Amino acid sequence: MLQIAVCMLKDFTPRLYQETILNTCTTKNTLVVLPTGLGKTAIAMMLAAQRLSQYPQSKIVFLAPTKPLCDQHYNSFLKYLEAPKEKMAVFTGEIPPDVRAGEWENLQFIFSTPQGLENDVLGSKISLKNVSLLVVDEAHRAVGDYSYCWVAKQYNRTADFPRILALTASPGSELEKIHEVCSNLFIEGVEIRTESDSDVAPYVQPITMQWRKVELPPAFVEIKKQLDVCIKNKLQEIKQLGFIKITDFVTKKEILGLTAALQQQMASGNRSIEILRALSLNAEVMKAHHALELLETQGIASLQKYFEKIFSEAQVCKTKAVKNLVTDVYFKAASIKTRTLFEQKIEHPKLAEACKIVQETIEADRNAKIILFTQYRDTAVMVENSLKKMPQIVPAVFVGQARKGTTGLSQKKQIEMLEQFRDGLYNVLIATSVAEEGLDIPSVDLVLFYEPIPSAIRHIQRRGRTGRQEKGRVMILVAKGTRDEAYSFSAKRKEMNMKSFLTSLKKSIPAVQPTISSFMPENKIKLFADFREKGSGVLKILADMGVELKLDMLQSADYVLSSRVGVEFKTIPDFVDSIIDGRLLAQLKELKHNFERPIILLEGKEDLYAVRNIHPNAIRGMLATISASYGIPILHSKYPQESAELLLSIAKREQEEGTKDFSYHADKKPMTLTEQQEYLISCLPNVGPQLAKSLLTHFGSIRAVVNAAEEQLKEVDGVGEKIAKGIKELSGKEYKKII
Repeated sequence: MLQIAVCMLKDFTPRLYQETILNTCTTKNTLVVLPTGLGKTAIAMMLAAQRLSQYPQSKIVFLAPTKPLCDQHYNSFLKYLEAPKEKMAVFTGEIPPDVRAGEWENLQFIFSTPQGLENDVLGSKISLKNVSLLVVDEAHRAVGDYSYCWVAKQYNRTADFPRILALTASPGSELEKIHEVCSNLFIEGVEIRTESDSDVAPYVQPITMQWRKVELPPAFVEIKKQLDVCIKNKLQEIKQLGFIKITDFVTKKEILGLTAALQQQMASGNRSIEILRALSLNAEVMKAHHALELLETQGIASLQKYFEKIFSEAQVCKTKAVKNLVTDVYFKAASIKTRTLFEQKIEHPKLAEACKIVQETIEADRNAKIILFTQYRDTAVMVENSLKKMPQIVPAVFVGQARKGTTGLSQKKQIEMLEQFRDGLYNVLIATSVAEEGLDIPSVDLVLFYEPIPSAIRHIQRRGRTGRQEKGRVMILVAKGTRDEAYSFSAKRKEMNMKSFLTSLKKSIPAVQPTISSFMPENKIKLFADFREKGSGVLKILADMGVELKLDMLQSADYVLSSRVGVEFKTIPDFVDSIIDGRLLAQLKELKHNFERPIILLEGKEDLYAVRNIHPNAIRGMLATISASYGIPILHSKYPQESAELLLSIAKREQEEGTKDFSYHADKKPMTLTEQQEYLISCLPNVGPQLAKSLLTHFGSIRAVVNAAEEQLKEVDGVGEKIAKGIKELSGKEYKKII
């Protein structure tokens, strides 16, 4: 039984605008849009205290996109709320799901990333039924298939007394996206404050904005011309093939859009020479476009590294786009000119300007702190190396976690570095996008953009790192005559649009969507699913339909719908791949052996015979083998929704006619006594089939195995301390039924 935690605010006096906003939040699911540093977390704490006074045995869940942000909110609640520390916890992926499920019962404040909570809810490890407040930080992320959306839907559907508080400094610049955020989070009211509002203005520190323009050197302009011609020539070819109408001023977004359109046509079975050629040309355009972006906004070192990567790939890969691009005379000319500048150690004028600005700032105030934002890790390292050579400047690179082919910082190291920056160990933090959202970095005197960014959200997030406690400065480096100028203009325009949209949205917020609880079956349908299927989208839809899901590592089948029905689920590309690599036949044998009624479910709109370079007869032969030789029916669906409905329909029929109390270990064939003994022992922690045989051979019976002492178990080859301890813990611990 959850003990009531008496919860009151301490050492905290709310501001008038926070109290005004709170009044709305207590009665409605509310989107709070408030500039960075003006106390959005404080509003969450106030509302948490109010909800717990109303529902004292309930829980508060605070979602944030990263672990450092979760830790930050945890520390704020710990500092300002009169609540026992043992009632608060940060849930991370480092904690095993079963441990999280056990801790959940005794906690009252849970701080979690949305992906972790999504997996726990999806696998029925935890229930949101008793959560009285769901706080969603950086709520502008609640679009598309981001985990915020599904968690909010499940919460709104299952909680006894749901209330959602969504927090952001910048919800977006497109009206459609803002509406999507509100829809996905079931928002009923919007509370917006800007720096100019009368109740907020006294707490806002002034921020000066300055754009510092630099001229591209003539040598850069020459490289730019070569890349421009390279791109234009390839776009001209695509135009002649009939897929675009213009070849001037084509943006990165338009290039990506064309790629998606061409791939969709291929998926529908259109694999004409024109389609394939246009797709290859567009891939070349994308790579050349990226080179141009590096030249204009970053510099020679970054561009040289990119050229080296492209030419190296051309030596080993079979991709036509890469091979064709490196033979393009204009692309090669750009590469040669870049190598020459690189050897001469000539860099983008932004680098010298950035170093000059940093030096002037530190000389004016020895205690000044600066954050320099850049898009690319390579640029961050280059800037750091230059700043290290300058007196009184102690820089550090602050990046996200390691990605393929790069180094990075663990989340633990990120937190440690921020603390060192606060304490003055570093005075310049050179950061990528990881430092844009939410992190509490007080007293930053200057935020320096190495390049403008077209996103209004990210522009506001970056700018919000300064002017939090004292007046601040923002400087943006812009290369004349490049995309920098367009990006700078775009960010300003989008921010103006966002403020206009929010004002109109506040007056016309739609009513919250009704929950779908009334459409749920009274007796839940149950099914087991392989945990690796959680990314397919089908599981989320099944959960929305009220299905009781159990996620586990299934040895055969992706879904077990009853004691006799197992379903192998494959997308059409995966089905063809499994024919090529030979794993499909092994999966069919397992499926046929373990289930009385095995089923193959194929999902996708693609042409089965066109997704891979494989002869149609090979596919027809496999279809014949599945249906005739194995007697396994093949069902087909186009979308995840249709797949989920098919699975639910079969499970419902099976469980209405049979029993709902079944196990995913079900096997259609009666096992011999020896097989049953081996099977039971193989289910012990980390044992498996081979070790099960060794244990039974050594001890002679199941009883002797489970009664053996740890030291006796370790006498068997392959049984170490971990396995022996696991066996004793499982067999000896008291059973506690989870209600």
